[in-house]
Amino acid sequence: MTAQVENGNLDLAAVVRECPEWFHSIELAPNVFTPGRKSAAVLADEWRKMELPDLRGKSVLDIGAYDGYFSFAAEKAGAARVVALDHYVWSVDMAGYMEDWRRSRSTGESLPPPHESRHQRPDELPGRKPFDAARRLLGSKVEPVVGDFMSMDLSTLGTFDVVLFLGVLYHLENPLLAARKLRSVTAPGGLLVVETEAMEIPGLEERPICEFFPGQELNNDASNWWSPNAKAIEGLCHAAGFQNARVWNAKAPSLSARLARAIPVLVPGSLTPKRYRAYAHAR
Repeated sequence: MTAQVENGNLDLAAVVRECPEWFHSIELAPNVFTPGRKSAAVLADEWRKMELPDLRGKSVLDIGAYDGYFSFAAEKAGAARVVALDHYVWSVDMAGYMEDWRRSRSTGESLPPPHESRHQRPDELPGRKPFDAARRLLGSKVEPVVGDFMSMDLSTLGTFDVVLFLGVLYHLENPLLAARKLRSVTAPGGLLVVETEAMEIPGLEERPICEFFPGQELNNDASNWWSPNAKAIEGLCHAAGFQNARVWNAKAPSLSARLARAIPVLVPGSLTPKRYRAYAHAR
């Protein structure tokens, strides 16, 4: 990165030239934000919705860190140690891939997932450039670790007081194995925080159910596989060894949903999933 902060002013144009594609809007200097696809306001709202405990003095593991917004936010909140773990996004030229994604969305053409695309370059880690730029410009001590959470030796990471698993679960082919691995990196008495694509089917809220996406049905993204309901998220946590799990941020049940619980489902189309973003705590 060649961008510098001089006299308190950041050359954002230089940052964007070096890193043209950002997912997170990160405040690099007062009122100077990276041009992320997720706005600073949206990210701040997501941080609030996670209902995190006081992080001062805590250790935090951010799995699937991407550009690092939540890693840097945890550090700013006083965490004593923050590890940003990624490999999937960091291994891909996301600027090139997102150009293909936008074209695919407008044309309807098939698009492979990032790890099967022509933009996959794990030896170069082009997708890590935004994280590295933000880390340097913020003077951050967040520890970047390149590794596949599902296949790496997790003992090399240790255990953490708080584990963030945000926007990852629905990308995984084996959610239960992932949940068990999450349990192994969560310290005794620690907290797992999950944020994920989720769904509910009116009348079936009390049954653990997952919707499956065999292609690009969810957000034109072939790397999306699952959308669980709240009961399925709770079940995954319990099956993995967590004693307590709480899921929230589900939409309040509509009148039709309340009626569906009281009478048999007879209306055609009433099994259509209602999608939302779910949050969960597990201990």
